Amino acid sequence: MYARDQASIATPIGVVTIIASGEAIDSVHIGDAAVSVGTSETVREAADQLEAWFAGERQNFALNLQAAVTPRSMALRDGLIAVGYGATMSYGELARRLGSAPRAIGQLCARNPYPIIVPCHRILGQGGIIGAYSAGDGPTTKAWLLAHEQRHRPFALTA
Repeated sequence: MYARDQASIATPIGVVTIIASGEAIDSVHIGDAAVSVGTSETVREAADQLEAWFAGERQNFALNLQAAVTPRSMALRDGLIAVGYGATMSYGELARRLGSAPRAIGQLCARNPYPIIVPCHRILGQGGIIGAYSAGDGPTTKAWLLAHEQRHRPFALTA
């Protein structure tokens, strides 16, 4: 069994804490905590990548996350990760894309142990409604994350 380690970084939405066991990230929490420096390479790398994301210098994460409980859970999580930086999608649209139900996508987002890294903030209610968010200050945090990605989103050049 691996020892647990954690690191916390100050961000515009509050302190973000990364918890890991061995080489995999166990969870990410947004909220009140003291800033701390982890000792394992796993949490230090996650902290570095999150700091780069908040600085607008990173759009995707390359981190080992704990394996999902079932293959279906893994497929749903991968489908959520595939929603691109700065993009949004409705619960229903993602459900259709993944062969699931909107309620299941809602539960996936509500129980997401990796906010920001697994970008459940990109999933909106029908008609673009922000809706709930289970991390930080809820919908306020979700709106901030979406606006941050819009500010730093790369624009495609057209001829």
